[in-house]
Amino acid sequence: MSFKKDEMLIMPAVDVKNGKCVQLVQGKPGSEMVQIENPEKVARQWEEMGADALHIIDLDGTINKEANFPALKKIVDEVSVPVQIGGGIRSTDYAKELLDLDIERVIIGTMGIMHPETLTLLADEYGSDRIMISLDSKDNKVVIKGWQENIDKTPEELSNTMKEHGAGSILFTNVDVEGLLGGFNLEPLTNLKKSVDIPIVYSGGISSIEDVKELNKTGVEGIVIGSALYKDKIDLKEALKYQKR
Repeated sequence: MSFKKDEMLIMPAVDVKNGKCVQLVQGKPGSEMVQIENPEKVARQWEEMGADALHIIDLDGTINKEANFPALKKIVDEVSVPVQIGGGIRSTDYAKELLDLDIERVIIGTMGIMHPETLTLLADEYGSDRIMISLDSKDNKVVIKGWQENIDKTPEELSNTMKEHGAGSILFTNVDVEGLLGGFNLEPLTNLKKSVDIPIVYSGGISSIEDVKELNKTGVEGIVIGSALYKDKIDLKEALKYQKR
């Protein structure tokens, strides 16, 4: 699942909380708009519908600070397409445990931003292609700790520092529009795209096929679609037509 310049990889999101596949509004606990049993079967269904890769987030680890490794392993064992996993990765030991599952890459947020040397350590051992930094933006400032704390830096200001410390790609989430199914503002993404030359995967507010078309034009290497798939706003097979540029 290496990123390609002539392709925008489309990844369905499988967010896991309390043993279920859920979709939250702006990441807020208690705001579940989707709850489905057996996340591993949900992941398998997306694969069967044609997804070439999956985006898995452990919300138990993010919100409750109790990583749900068994649930993640179930998903990895159930599917054959590459997956990237994030949520609640607070130590290099746990990151290594996930990487040793033979997943494609880990998505590291707070730990990597607050302690960039952890990115270097992991990249040296596993390769930077398997290390993705999560730059989550609210009011154009990076937020950490489950989107609860603002660090007064823009994604552009942090992007090259993260690259220099070993991040091989960026997950950019626009928290302002995440889970609202109301579209998004392209400007923060295009600004980030201009600031750094490693692959960027975009997430947040994607709610129509028109959004998918627009994102394809930005040159991003991937997008994550969550709520819009689960609420039937976007048909995955239709969206996959726009993977190629």
